Amino acid sequence: MAKPLHIAIDGPAAGGKTTVARALARRLQLLYLDTGAMYRALAYLALHTGTEVDNGPALRRLCEEDGIRVWLDPEAPLGFRIFAAGAELTDAMLQSPEVTAIVSTIAAHPAVREAMVAKQRALANGSGIVMAGRDIGTIVLPDARVKIFLTATVAARVERRREQLEGSGVHASLARLTEEIGERDRLDRNRAVAPLVPASDAHVIDSSDLSVKQVVDAVIAIVERTVA
Repeated sequence: MAKPLHIAIDGPAAGGKTTVARALARRLQLLYLDTGAMYRALAYLALHTGTEVDNGPALRRLCEEDGIRVWLDPEAPLGFRIFAAGAELTDAMLQSPEVTAIVSTIAAHPAVREAMVAKQRALANGSGIVMAGRDIGTIVLPDARVKIFLTATVAARVERRREQLEGSGVHASLARLTEEIGERDRLDRNRAVAPLVPASDAHVIDSSDLSVKQVVDAVIAIVERTVA
């Protein structure tokens, strides 16, 4: 029996991987998950429970006991539903400046990543899925049949983040977004556990001057060559 098709899409903040992954999942009729939303949900929960962002064990307990739950639902506004402490979180909640300011610190804790990776693998078990994040091809789904590392210039990523935030009703200045993305890049590349790097067998795509459709078409071509 053939294994379900797993597609890993990794890349830096605002590289377009969330938009591309969701469009790709629709085209291929696969489930979709943005793993970054899970870390953002934990950051949101930490803020609302007063949990210190430097306390890895406490954050892991918060993740497991108060509950970060995900339902894969293609009809949901995000393409999936995510809950923290029993409440469904909206995109505006997940993308708030307060969450953005601490999510990289929270995601850097080994205990947190271990708990999250277990949840993410369980969601992919037995199902075809397009999973987007920063360590999918290297850590979460190292056996994924297709691995994409999607990148773009800082200027392109800043503009995409601005559009994403405004679509969620969150205003942010270009200067602040440039600073935030630069800091996210630094933290993601230099963290001790699962740093942001392309998998050795990943296809690297620079989407700076490409439309979403062009990127999706390029990935579809890779999928067709791989699974033929």
